[in-house]
Amino acid sequence: MATYALPRALAALALAGSVATASVAPAAAAPRVPPRHADHSATQQALDAITDGGTPGALARADRAGEVWHGTSGVADLRTGRPRLPDDRFRIGSLTKPFVATVVLQLAAEPRYGLSIDDTVDTWLPGLVRGNDNDGRRITLRQLLQHTSGLYDYIRDDGFRDRFTGKAFFTHRYDGAAPEELVRIGLAHKPKFAPGDGWSYSNTNYILAGMVIEKATGNSYASEVEQRIIRPLGLRGTTVPGTSSTVPGPHGRHYSKLYVADPAARIHDVTDFNPSVSGASGEMISTSRDLNVFIRALLRGELLPPAQQKQMFTGRDLGDGRSYGLGIRSQTLKACGVKVWGHSSDITGSLTRTAATADGRHVMTINRTGDWGGQALEQSAIEAEFCG
Repeated sequence: MATYALPRALAALALAGSVATASVAPAAAAPRVPPRHADHSATQQALDAITDGGTPGALARADRAGEVWHGTSGVADLRTGRPRLPDDRFRIGSLTKPFVATVVLQLAAEPRYGLSIDDTVDTWLPGLVRGNDNDGRRITLRQLLQHTSGLYDYIRDDGFRDRFTGKAFFTHRYDGAAPEELVRIGLAHKPKFAPGDGWSYSNTNYILAGMVIEKATGNSYASEVEQRIIRPLGLRGTTVPGTSSTVPGPHGRHYSKLYVADPAARIHDVTDFNPSVSGASGEMISTSRDLNVFIRALLRGELLPPAQQKQMFTGRDLGDGRSYGLGIRSQTLKACGVKVWGHSSDITGSLTRTAATADGRHVMTINRTGDWGGQALEQSAIEAEFCG
């Protein structure tokens, strides 16, 4: 692989706040005023609001100017009462997408692969995307990464949802699925719009992106993510599980109401299941520390050359202060006008969000051990951290 600027922030974050001095008599030494530490009390209150709302447990990690803050609330295990721990691993769902988009852009930067993000899907996966007005000859890789392809999201298919929601989950939790099967489910539906004529979030796009990575390199997307991102950044708690149904290392349980609308629905332990049904769109496992390191390195240009960095962070306006680049979102926070970049995720048993300022100096990841409840609670925590 090509070597880009080595990560500058693997061992430490940016320098701590400046030291102030005061004028004193010539014979006296200037007193050292300690740096002011950030106040995370409002963020902690937002975490407590998440568990007060019924989620068993929540955790957060914020990195800012050399300081690290950990916040937890509730429990990681309803049976034992074990608390959430800073090093807990959890399923990160759609936060897999920035990893996949980064690899595609790295391949585009390396001439030996002959890949451009303006190539059509058909260039790399000939004949695969066809039928029901879907046509891979008209869809580009850029449109996959930015969700402007128009392809139907396979997880919204009624048959797919019938297998993995409600009690059927326990029958099918270990089934798994091949990427080709997931793409076929998406292609069974007509596109939502012509390529480039709109924006609609679709996991089908990233299943195809993972397949393009494999076609271009001869390796699985998982192998490329590990070689290009996980190992160089030292993401010790991050894995691409494939068909493995367990969460390795220290972790809390993952809980779900299995998408039953009744607020009084029973809570189930869904920690173990075959995540290949999410594949390159959302199967990865990580930690709050690793996600902060990754997003910070990405924002600081440590993973992509300037041309690809610009492409990734050129967002499509979604209105209301939001935009979507290539595998990464931005939002201008209403409470203070600060713009943050990152991604959110929702996978069975786990909700996660990572956000960071454009310079990467302030970054936070939130995770909760449940997949129900309004995500306005995460938004409140983001506002508290970056605006408080």
